[in-house]
Order: sequence, then C-alpha cells, then structure tokens
Amino acid sequence: MYDLLKGLRVVEGSAFVAGPTCGLYLAQLGAEVIRFDNIGGGPDFRRWPLTEAGDSLYWEGLNKSKKSIAIDLVRPEGRELAQRLAAAPGEDGGVFVTNFPVEGFLSYEKLAALRPDLICVRVMGWADGRPAVDYTVNSAVGVPLITGHPDDPRPVNHVLPAWDLLTGAYAAFSLVSALLARSRDGKGREIRIPLSDMAASTLANLGFLAESTVGQGDRQRMGNDLFGAFGRDFVTADGIRIMLVAITARQWSGIQDVLEIKAEISAMEAGLNLDFGADEGLRFAHRDRLFPIFERAFAAKTLDQLRPVFEQLGVCWGPYQTMSQAAEDPRLFRGNPVFSDIMHPSGKAYAAPGFAASLPQDARMAPRPAARLGQHTDEVLASVLGLSSLEIGRLHDAGIVAGPST
Repeated sequence: MYDLLKGLRVVEGSAFVAGPTCGLYLAQLGAEVIRFDNIGGGPDFRRWPLTEAGDSLYWEGLNKSKKSIAIDLVRPEGRELAQRLAAAPGEDGGVFVTNFPVEGFLSYEKLAALRPDLICVRVMGWADGRPAVDYTVNSAVGVPLITGHPDDPRPVNHVLPAWDLLTGAYAAFSLVSALLARSRDGKGREIRIPLSDMAASTLANLGFLAESTVGQGDRQRMGNDLFGAFGRDFVTADGIRIMLVAITARQWSGIQDVLEIKAEISAMEAGLNLDFGADEGLRFAHRDRLFPIFERAFAAKTLDQLRPVFEQLGVCWGPYQTMSQAAEDPRLFRGNPVFSDIMHPSGKAYAAPGFAASLPQDARMAPRPAARLGQHTDEVLASVLGLSSLEIGRLHDAGIVAGPST
C-alpha cells in the first residue's frame, strides 16, 4: 500500500477479474475505491475457491482495501443511486470503473449527463458488445492450440486468466492517463477496453501475428521448450524437475560449466561449423541434438550439487513447485515484504499482498482486508451523496440499500 493516489475517489461497479483488478491496483496506491454490488452479492460474490463456511477467497483477494455498498440494482431507485455515486461531485471524484454493458442504466451518456467531466473505464468482452471471458477469448486467438505437448492434439487453456489481468492493469493505466488529461483540458472520457482487443494487441506486439501471416505460419506446440532460445524442463539425479533457460551467452556458458559438458558441446559446434554461444536461435534450432546431452548431464547430478554452482555462475533456473511449496518460498511469499498476514472477512488469517511494485522512497503500508458486503453503505451515502440519516433510513426500510451482511 502506498499513498500516491490519496484523495482520489473511484467508484467501481464490476465483477469477476479485470474490473476488480483495476480497482484493486488503484486502492493499493491509496485511492478510495467504493465498490457497489447487488444486495446479497454480485455474480462473483460466491466464486470458488471457498472456505468451508462458503466465503469466497477469490472475492476477498480481489477486493482488498475497497469500501463496499450494497444496492438493489434491479429497482429504478437503486439504479439511480448507482448513477449518482458514479457521477458524484468533487474535484477528485467522477471516476468510474465498470464491466456493465455499453448501453443501459450505466451507459456513459447517462452518467455524463450527470457529470460531463466523468472518466469511465469500461471493460468489455468483444468490442461489438458481445459477451466474452478470458477463456473464450483465449480459445479464439489460438493460444490453446500451441500450448501443450506435441504428442497430444487437444487444446490446453492456461489456468491463469492472462487477458483479464492484463486488461485490469491496462484499465488502471488508462484511467490515470485520462485523469492527467482531465487536469489539463477539463474533459471527461469513456475508455472501452475489450478483452479481445487486449489479447489480439498483445499477441501482435509479441510477434505471434506476424509469424502466422508473413512468417513461418502457425507456431506448433512444443511442450516446455522455450521458443527461439534454449530452455526446457530437466530432471536431476534425485528426481527433481527444474526449468532451465539459457538466453544470454553468459548463461549458456555457465550451464555448460555446471554440467561439465563444454567439451561435448564444442565438438558438436565444430562438426556443425557454428557457434551456439553467438546466437540463441541456433540453440533452439538444434535443440533436438542438444537436449539429450543435457538430459544425461542432469541425470548424473543432484539438485544439491547443482544449486550452489547455479547461483555462483548466474544460471537462470527454477524448480517446479506446488502452490503449497511456493507458499514457503521466501522469494515469493513467506518473508516477502510485499505480503502481510491480515485477518479477512471470512475469519481466516492469511498472507495478503499490497502493491506489487516497491517504492524505496516511500513507506510501504500493510494491505487492508476486503470489506464485508455492504459494510460502508451508510458511510458512503452520507459522505459521497450527502444523504441525511433520515434519508438513509428510508432507503434501508424500502430495501433499496443494505448494510453489512453477517
């Protein structure tokens, strides 16, 4: 947690990953992020993984450090409240993050009528408004068909929602950019970010599109081989599987020294009249010749023998670990200053991250847990919309809003 965005008020009306991720990042930088949900919770409120009591660890994770207000978004009075929150006055307000449809009660036109300088970041599925999620976009762009081992033709969807996460980060970046522009020209803006465009743009930026259209054609699946360089998984003498990557000339030289295979590699280079150290692409092109040498060398050494030399020579490698094993890794979770053990609304105490980047010139604050659904309903209605206690009480009595769930 840092205070770079302290004073900024962001209203979030979203669900699932991309929109809430955007709000999370802004909250971790000090913005006051107010998330509104339907009374009883939105479509992601009970999403797995769950505790034994049915609380969503997923929801807790994506909504840390946010305030929560519960509104009946089906009724006209509730929708009007959501509109007023998104477009509430104040120099540091009028910022809205959503994945609600382009048309409807939260359309930019309706909100801008209440506040012309409103900044709205809208996460979408397809650019034409059709619904999509990370998995369906991923299948469409072709990534699952080049993921997995070559002897298995089935497509493999990765379990990490990459396009959601990229879209959430892109949304936060776009929002801050629009804020900077508003400070100069006073104009509001709607920023639409479809998952489909995020995925397509990313793959084009990485050369996948050019490869398939003007290059060698569609990339073939190749298991754990690193495309265009030397990298793959290998098993040590004690049965431990590691991922090894040698991109730079120094890494390539170091791994040969560790495995004591430099003479054998040099003989191969001489026979082929080439230099693997000068071109990482050559290591990839001739990987079928190189891999057996490395397999034999790894099978002759334990990880305990390799680890100190790996570190000494700067070899780029990593063990394959389960999540529970990774949880004990001090480089990742345990002892990492990004994480703090906090109590969550589920009643569980476990490690939670603050902002992933570190700012050495600023003091890092511990992350705050997610709110209970509706925990800040009365506070938000009073402080943001200026409603009196009598008006707030009437809304409760009418079932338009709700307080914290138990």
